[in-house]
Amino acid sequence: MTTSAYFSRARNLRRLHEGPLGVYIDLYASRLVREGYRRPTAWRCLRLSGDFSRWLELQQLGVSDVDEETVGRYLADRAGHRRPQKGDRPTLMKLLAVLRQVNVIAAPVPTELGACERIFGDFAGYLGRERGLVRVTIIHHRPVVRLFLQETGARTIDDFAKLDQAGVIGFVERHARDHSPATAKSMCWSLRAFLRYLRWEGWISLDLAGSVPTVRRWRQASLPTYMSAEQVQRVLDGCDRRSAIGRRDFAILMLLARLGLRANEVATLMLDDLDWRSGQLLVNGKGRQRTPMPLPRDVGTAIADYLRDGRPRSESRRVFLREDAPHVGFASSPSIFMVANTALRRAGIQGFAHMGAHLFRHSLATELLRSGASLTEIGQLLRHRDHDTTRLYAKVDIDTLRSVSTAWPGGVR
Repeated sequence: MTTSAYFSRARNLRRLHEGPLGVYIDLYASRLVREGYRRPTAWRCLRLSGDFSRWLELQQLGVSDVDEETVGRYLADRAGHRRPQKGDRPTLMKLLAVLRQVNVIAAPVPTELGACERIFGDFAGYLGRERGLVRVTIIHHRPVVRLFLQETGARTIDDFAKLDQAGVIGFVERHARDHSPATAKSMCWSLRAFLRYLRWEGWISLDLAGSVPTVRRWRQASLPTYMSAEQVQRVLDGCDRRSAIGRRDFAILMLLARLGLRANEVATLMLDDLDWRSGQLLVNGKGRQRTPMPLPRDVGTAIADYLRDGRPRSESRRVFLREDAPHVGFASSPSIFMVANTALRRAGIQGFAHMGAHLFRHSLATELLRSGASLTEIGQLLRHRDHDTTRLYAKVDIDTLRSVSTAWPGGVR
């Protein structure tokens, strides 16, 4: 497949093949076709690449001179007479990737990382390798670790050896009131994880993680927010299942509403995780837990409809793909959050503190409890490792709570 898939006029094809990159433009076009780029977007990508090639010729530069710095110079020069577009740099970065695949240009020069970034990179590797945390969770630790390193000035092993309890406690006291109690609690969690890592590496001898103060925040002080069964059904009915994106979103919402999956568990669901013969799917949960779950008929039908008539052609093994090219899986859980948030607003659902994927999980647990399911059964379905997490839902069963409550002495006056 070549540029003729997008251009038919001989004059346009001839201009695309001008300059030192002209002989490689068909390879680039083939990648655009393979990744499912539509004609208008592909036109812009190929025209920009052609302009870049002719600019190289005017600058008397060859293919071997092409790298990220050359792209930056071209875009700066182009901005002098054309309005820059948001996708210009990613378009040319994709072109560089194609050239590197056929060994035409050299590999990119590694960027020199600062001391803080190197330390966090090692810490992130430890969290993924030793603790089994996923990338999304690891990223949450970055702001706290970066701030701690900046304020303490710790950059080397000798610097870490000088850390003491007073410095750790002082850092928490300075920043505990920066945001909400929940954020402060999360800050302490990140700091403890980092200090445990330093001791694991042998860079500190004291257990400084134990000196991190505890932020008081009463457990289960709030009620879980949930939708009624009628509201959940209204959200599902709001999907336009005549369109490909509507079938995709409906299948995603069914996994959230019927099985209570977390957003990241839906985003990372693979085609190989679906076992149609046994009617099961394998869920990649927290802490690298892989749990088989039953695949209800209505959920399976929704997924099958999307796979048969809606999922774009792609080499990706993810079940759910982006609608726009390149057709790859969602980057992380925020994409699923946006699908859920959009569906909720489309159905006119308002008034909830958290308008995302987790609202469906809370709603499923609440509906099961009111239908007679035990807390143990709900905990097994939601794959809670801590029973206290499931007990939170007991507070929404008002009738049962009223039946076990103690009468007020003397009665009501």
